[in-house]
Amino acid sequence: MKVVILCGGLGTRLREHTEFRPKPLVEIGGRPILWHVMKLYAHYGFREFVLCLGYRGDLIRDYFLNYESRNTDCTVRLGAQTEVRYHGRHEEEGFQVTLADTGQGTMTGGRVKSIEKYIDGDDFLLTYADGLADIDIPALVAFHNAHGRTATVTAVRPASRYGVLDLDQDGGVRGFLEKPRMDWWVSGGFFVFRREIFRELWEGNCILEREPLENVAARGQLRAYRHNGFFRAMDTYQESLELNRHWETGDAPWRVWDGRRSDVQSLAEALEPERRVVTV
Repeated sequence: MKVVILCGGLGTRLREHTEFRPKPLVEIGGRPILWHVMKLYAHYGFREFVLCLGYRGDLIRDYFLNYESRNTDCTVRLGAQTEVRYHGRHEEEGFQVTLADTGQGTMTGGRVKSIEKYIDGDDFLLTYADGLADIDIPALVAFHNAHGRTATVTAVRPASRYGVLDLDQDGGVRGFLEKPRMDWWVSGGFFVFRREIFRELWEGNCILEREPLENVAARGQLRAYRHNGFFRAMDTYQESLELNRHWETGDAPWRVWDGRRSDVQSLAEALEPERRVVTV
């Protein structure tokens, strides 16, 4: 099952980071937030990605086209026939990434419609490039398969951006809650769709979360998977700082891929012969 990631937004509320680079490349712990999203899916075996590019998509394209040289030692032999030897391996070995230019001003639904040709299965996963969670992806997929409807959206309860005062009738403060979790549910992204969703979409000015999903919901074809764990969207500069603090202090709940690879597997990969890429 392929994973579609929306990577085309302007990120205007994150101007401190996105004036010269796209939001998906804003770094958390020295890695683009897009990398963190992809690592979550890959941890559960979903390693085929379709990236819907838009604003500064050329930088995302360059990031992946140069991924080998960025993440492994290499030896370059210059001349009429350039030869590059990569030494060792990185943990993203085997990722398949389709980089699709879906337009600068295209809305979310239009971006998804434009990559229909790259979806070859009956179902696909979809999310945004700016939300991190410790969601159990196989459980989400199992929920989707069990109900048999067109679409599944992950529902989350976000933390308040403000501290909450507990007041009595006379204005006395009984307590203070620092950014408590809210009671209501909102969309956290992390969708699963049957390919029939493409019939609801059109290219250009089509917002996925508006008419398409509203129509699907009105027909009883949308179900919500409740996620009670960690979820944060990186919409502002302060939220990017918060996510970096989570990473730096070792309290990054979305980092589910750490510590799962055996020493035997790591040793086998380290001993693998060097790989060669030859270009003419």
